[in-house]
Amino acid sequence: MLCCAPLLAGTARADTAKLKVGVKRIEIDTQRMYEVSANAVVQAAPAAVWKTLTNYERMTEFVPDLSACRVLSRNGNEVVIEQQGVARFLFMSNPIHLVVRAMEKPMTSIDIDLISGDMRHYEARWTLTPLPDTGGTRILFSSRLIPGFYVPGMLGTTMIKGDIERMMTAVMARIDNPPDIDQAR
Repeated sequence: MLCCAPLLAGTARADTAKLKVGVKRIEIDTQRMYEVSANAVVQAAPAAVWKTLTNYERMTEFVPDLSACRVLSRNGNEVVIEQQGVARFLFMSNPIHLVVRAMEKPMTSIDIDLISGDMRHYEARWTLTPLPDTGGTRILFSSRLIPGFYVPGMLGTTMIKGDIERMMTAVMARIDNPPDIDQAR
């Protein structure tokens, strides 16, 4: 699951051909987990990307399988967020409820750590890098996770990769087609 400032003039364009997602199983301290990396380039400025990524309560409008997302508390750059959704693969579906802490470093990164929920381990990082030659932004998403529910060993990486591709494609599309009304916090 997922965890901006006013949009600049013009329409942001997402180049979905520039989306790359990788998932692998790793072992750290005898714990088997999934390590995710996703890399995308959009023609939007970092401020527009930031607005999309930090407008938590509007994420259900565009993130697939996310049914609820609300801010529980905000203290400076620390935000506690509750999310509900579902993980789907073929005929399987698992409800997911998470409470996470997001540490925002405006316009550059968001670090997310699990407080409680249906994962045994979840950490993620969004990193935004301006691309001065094009005026766009490189979006990096990295995560390490251990689901708190059964994930078939052989299918796990495929299932998680599909979820991340759908999430990143939805984020890129939202950046590409922001809502007409101002969503500034």
